[in-house]
Amino acid sequence: MAAATTARLTDDDLANPRTLIPEELFGFLIDRIAREEDIPAEEAARIMEQALAFLVACAFNPDARLPLSEQVDIGWHAFLAYTRQYQEFCVKVAGRFIRHAPIDTPEDAIRNPMAAIGATVEAMRAADLPVAPKLWIPASQCSQCYAGCADDPRES
Repeated sequence: MAAATTARLTDDDLANPRTLIPEELFGFLIDRIAREEDIPAEEAARIMEQALAFLVACAFNPDARLPLSEQVDIGWHAFLAYTRQYQEFCVKVAGRFIRHAPIDTPEDAIRNPMAAIGATVEAMRAADLPVAPKLWIPASQCSQCYAGCADDPRES
C-alpha cells in the first residue's frame, strides 16, 4: 500500500487524517477557509479533511501526479500558507515535501479530468482514507474543473 518512504500511519490516522496535524492548526485552517471562501465552518472542515486525505494518498502514490478537485484544492492552498507546518506534515506522512504544481502547459494537461479524479478517489479508497464524493465530483462535471493542480513528484 504505502511507499517505502511514507510513515507508518495508524488505522485511526487513515480513518481521520485530521489527527495528523495539531488540533490548533486544524482550527486555524478551517477559520481561514471559512473566511476566505465565505462558507460555514462545517464545510471548511470537510474541505480540509479531504485535503489531508488527498495528501496522504499522494504520499502513498509518489509517482502518480494525483489531481484534485477545485474544492479540495482550497484546503491544500490554505495548508500551504502555513509553510513550516505543511513541510513537517509532508515529512511525517511522505518522507518528502509534497509539491503543489499548477497544470499550465499542454504537456501537463489532464486529457480526461473525470477519469483522473476517479483515479485519485480510488487511490484514497485503496488506502482506507475517507472520501466525501460531493467535494470531488461537481454537479456540472465540467471539463475544466480539475485541470488546475496536481501533486508534482518531480524533483526541481
